[in-house]
Amino acid sequence: MADVLIVSLGSTAGLRAADAELADSLRRSGASVELVRARPPRPVRTLMLTDMRWAQSARSVTEPALRALNPKSVLYSSTTASLFGPRTGAIRFDAPSAANRPGRHGLWQRPLERRRLARAPLLLPWSEAGLRETGLDGAPAVVLPVPVESSGPAGERDIAAITYAANPAKKGLARILAAWREARRPGEELVVAGAPASGEGVRAVGLLAPDEYRALLRRARVFVSAPRREDYGVAQLEALADGCRLVSAPAPGPYVALPIARALDPRLVGEDLAGALRLALDAPEDGYADRARVALEDFSRRAIDQTVRDRVLPVLLR
Repeated sequence: MADVLIVSLGSTAGLRAADAELADSLRRSGASVELVRARPPRPVRTLMLTDMRWAQSARSVTEPALRALNPKSVLYSSTTASLFGPRTGAIRFDAPSAANRPGRHGLWQRPLERRRLARAPLLLPWSEAGLRETGLDGAPAVVLPVPVESSGPAGERDIAAITYAANPAKKGLARILAAWREARRPGEELVVAGAPASGEGVRAVGLLAPDEYRALLRRARVFVSAPRREDYGVAQLEALADGCRLVSAPAPGPYVALPIARALDPRLVGEDLAGALRLALDAPEDGYADRARVALEDFSRRAIDQTVRDRVLPVLLR
């Protein structure tokens, strides 16, 4: 028996980490929780078929878990995990297919997703903007961000800039590298995590364990970002939590760090990425890290646990 069965799509490291955090928060709030993850399907060429394979994989791990555990409630993490779900459940998501699967890319996903979201007893979007993208006004929903906290004491800020680009096209790596070529001064280094990159003053470190990556953030002065679309932006929030100044181009999507960055220093958000980089490196505003820490209070585990205890569990277990 379990109170809550979490069905995790887990298609990225960020989703897997977010689902583990959610399970831990539910347990700290007194619920018994089991988490099952979809098995990665064989790569295919189109987003439509990719989503179908992932949804089928999620169903294949959900059915035996339901028989074995008979949970009081099912919570699907990502709308894709819910599409072929054998039992209606709560749905947690960063952004819906209605927004990030335009045109033919979401031909079958969007209508099925809308039906699943409309029937869910509870929606748990990562952000208000993500909820708005569903177009479901008045749906039972609780905004539940992914917790983000400092990973430890800051070290010497000996890295000028850092970026994370596990999906180089989506994260705008080419634009970031072009801005760095224009903005860089001798001796300055841009560290690229998650993807190959080269150039003068560029060091690619590949995919790192979370602790290793966060240790680099604590050494960096600036985190630079230029996504084509940002469904949430955990990497940017982690950078702010670890004391980096956030330089970013504007981007569509529920990019929760973007308004925070604008409020902290509007000079560092704009289309002139190279100019913003030089401002962040040469003329940083006083107290940026302290103000960022205050801005991230709602993303603390303490705040998330209170929301789970007061507003989420009562619905899941009724």
